[in-house]
Amino acid sequence: MANAPNTGSTLTGDSVNKTSTAISTNIIIMVNNRAVGAVQSLSISEKRNIKMIDEIGTDGHIDSVPNQSTNITGSCQRVRFDRLRIAEAFSRGFIHAASQIYPFDIVILDKQKKAQENQISTVIKNVWIGGLDYTYQVSDWVIMDTMTWEAETIYSFLNGGKPVAIGGELGVKHMGGLDGNPYGNLTIQSGGNVSHIEQLVDTGNSGRRGSLDAAGLIDIGDSGSLY
Repeated sequence: MANAPNTGSTLTGDSVNKTSTAISTNIIIMVNNRAVGAVQSLSISEKRNIKMIDEIGTDGHIDSVPNQSTNITGSCQRVRFDRLRIAEAFSRGFIHAASQIYPFDIVILDKQKKAQENQISTVIKNVWIGGLDYTYQVSDWVIMDTMTWEAETIYSFLNGGKPVAIGGELGVKHMGGLDGNPYGNLTIQSGGNVSHIEQLVDTGNSGRRGSLDAAGLIDIGDSGSLY
């Protein structure tokens, strides 16, 4: 495998030309194991507030910590196609936002890798529709539905439940890798071992929705390098 000299980015694989760029044609959006057709765009936003800690007598922040849970929001644009409005296309039996009584899940399948065990599933869990927008206009007869939404959580995993963050094609080392085992040990030891909490949350293991409730956060790094 040839790599760029300064950054190590992959150029070829085993002397064969290679495409290492993720593209949207490898993405399938599904609800209830059914692909949603005619989608033009799907945007996802994960945001949380970070609190900077200051003190009297010091000019500058002395610490920082998230002080709210992460909010998962997004939007989807879809051509009104196959006589389906956007909520119907997402397997719901209504067309107006006020009608929704319970949330649904969106699954995004990233099939960039041919081997199914290396394909990534991202679950957007418990989605509520926040808005439905559409316009009838003379300048463009094609009707586009836009849906904005909020969800409770988001997590991703390789087929089989393994973490997605295994260092990619380069095997980039990160916190949580265990002695050459890129998948780490997805269990919390008695007493609250936090060394793999990021992967536990990333995969939605045991219903986890955040990492800051793990015991021992203040001890991270005490045993040496995090990487």
